[in-house]
Amino acid sequence: MSVHVESVGRGRPLLMLHGWAMHSGLWFPLLPRLIERYRVHLVDLPGHGYSDALVAPPALSLRRVVEAVEVAIVETSAPGPLMILGWSLGGQVALEWARLRPERVGALVLISTTPNFAQRPDWPHAMAEATLRQFGDELTVAYRQTLQRFVTLQVQGSEHARDVLALLRSQLFARGEPSQQALRDTLELVASSDLRGEVGAISQPTLVIGGNRDTLTPVAAARWLASALPKGSLVVVPGAAHAPFLSHPEEVVEALDAFADEH
Repeated sequence: MSVHVESVGRGRPLLMLHGWAMHSGLWFPLLPRLIERYRVHLVDLPGHGYSDALVAPPALSLRRVVEAVEVAIVETSAPGPLMILGWSLGGQVALEWARLRPERVGALVLISTTPNFAQRPDWPHAMAEATLRQFGDELTVAYRQTLQRFVTLQVQGSEHARDVLALLRSQLFARGEPSQQALRDTLELVASSDLRGEVGAISQPTLVIGGNRDTLTPVAAARWLASALPKGSLVVVPGAAHAPFLSHPEEVVEALDAFADEH
């Protein structure tokens, strides 16, 4: 299988991982702000964008995603250690990568990331698990409409919801229609993954960025994550929902640059 990577810019290596059902083209609006100080590696996660899906068996796992992306990054000759920026699902992949390959990952920036996307009896800071799994069922019946509805949830409550929604919708199928099976498998991974027991072992400096209006990964989850990570810090973006890097790009890049200067 092949994982698509685009590299641009100069400076410190920065690898960027997108969220479920999207692709790395979503980062393009940030590139003018990044390429003068970072060598940016834009990854399409397996089964998304221009990347092939991982074939089962075995079942899809964060470890398999990390291993596939790592092979592609090695092929680009990206030097390590890397600073990895992950959004939503991409943030969980980044956490797993840091845990599995601590010598390869120097620092993390996690945007709208949670250790657990689904509500549990001891974890209220998430969507109901039934709601998450319902997206998977609806993909089979109404594929495009389901993805459009998911995108709408990402901007709910945002200060600049209309503009961000237009951008997300324009990018959703910009690299073709992702495999329905790949999206269902990845959604199952999202619904079942629980990293709360793992984050305490992740020793890399980590910046957690959350929007205070995020309904998919509430800011309470970001606060928990930042406090549970041994070297975690938190930036909350007022007025932002699930995609603060699109609604409030200046604030996100400023936080990234300040973090990079310190680490």
